[in-house]
Amino acid sequence: MSKHAFNLPNMLTYGRILAVPLVVLCFFLEGRLQSSDFARWSAFAIFVIASITDYFDGYLARAWQQQSNIGRMLDPIADKLLVSTCLLLLAADTDRTIAGWSLWAAIIILCREILVSGLREYLAALKVSVPVTQLAKWKTAIQMLAIAALLIGPAGHKIVPYWTQMGIAMLWVAAIVTLYTGYDYFRAGAKHIMDE
Repeated sequence: MSKHAFNLPNMLTYGRILAVPLVVLCFFLEGRLQSSDFARWSAFAIFVIASITDYFDGYLARAWQQQSNIGRMLDPIADKLLVSTCLLLLAADTDRTIAGWSLWAAIIILCREILVSGLREYLAALKVSVPVTQLAKWKTAIQMLAIAALLIGPAGHKIVPYWTQMGIAMLWVAAIVTLYTGYDYFRAGAKHIMDE
């Protein structure tokens, strides 16, 4: 195994992958899919820590010149696992945090993640790199904030009225920005696809 496999940036990425079953476990503390206040705050804390590592793993890898193939491969996978798992949990939990029309926002986000991953994989085989735009970084930030707020969900109503509704509004903003950035990636990659 590469000497870079266990450097700190990669360890942060591994930690983010391990956070996924921990978030799920929070919602199953009582042996069934139950979203008690304790479960929600615990899931929120794990999600926030995992989201912070998303910034630091890339930053440290560049700053310390510890970039590696395994890190490049696992970083986007870790992000997508965390986001998709949380969205599915929030759609399935007993409080139905994401329900009705709001499910479309989650579906848009999930579909974009899968489509862009497929495009990146295809373009990587052609040795074509599609850089992450500044707007895509903002999309990720809004998405993470929305999911963090929704993980707290009804428990947040005891602190701020309409907490869940604010989280849903942020999720829709993230979904709209997601559509635009997804279109942007496909437009950038389309010329390489059409040339084949």
